[in-house]
Amino acid sequence: MLELLQDIKKGVSSVSELVDTVVCPALVHLPLAEDCLRDSNIGLGAQNVYCQGQGAFTGEVSASMLAEFSVRFVIVGHSERRQLFAEGNELIAEKFASLQGHNLIPILCLGETLQQYEKGATHSVVQSQLDAVLNKVGIGAFANAVVAYEPIWAIGTGKTASPEQAQEVHAIIREHLAALDAGVAAATRILYGGSVKADNAKELFLQQDIDGGLIGGASLKATEFTSICESAG
Repeated sequence: MLELLQDIKKGVSSVSELVDTVVCPALVHLPLAEDCLRDSNIGLGAQNVYCQGQGAFTGEVSASMLAEFSVRFVIVGHSERRQLFAEGNELIAEKFASLQGHNLIPILCLGETLQQYEKGATHSVVQSQLDAVLNKVGIGAFANAVVAYEPIWAIGTGKTASPEQAQEVHAIIREHLAALDAGVAAATRILYGGSVKADNAKELFLQQDIDGGLIGGASLKATEFTSICESAG
């Protein structure tokens, strides 16, 4: 892990200052990452958080604990949390609210399964996931949040939505936010997270409503990750 972090730190040092780069290591590696990335242009994030701030929740990590490090961003609603750990929309909304209560920035993941995609339910699924958070915290909270669209059928499969398919869903997300507040919607960063790689990143990032990427497997290779960051510049 240390070698990977050092290589990423070196690789992205020359990436445009207009590109925000964040790494989200496993919780046990946060102290190592905090130390390694100190005085760099890379932000630190976490992969998960518990919705409650205090109490006997053995093994969980709260927003206040993460705030003790240099963590600024935290992923909530990732497809693996939704599928493998049965995290529903209401719990994810609670996590979102808890993070903002500690001045941490949620990266809210939205996305549909292959079955939902094949049934043509992409838009309704994504909107319902988004509405659960909007109903909890309101549109104003998205002025300090990031949204990531990750079609579950394109994660770790080698498949990816075409730039046009991804753009269509990103536009739906932004329009859904804009119906409540056009200013917040325009400023909200919406990332694409579905097998983004060096060879497809540029075309994806050129789409009007795709503001960056939520990178999975490709982030484990420093040269690949650096190339993706360069494509965002």
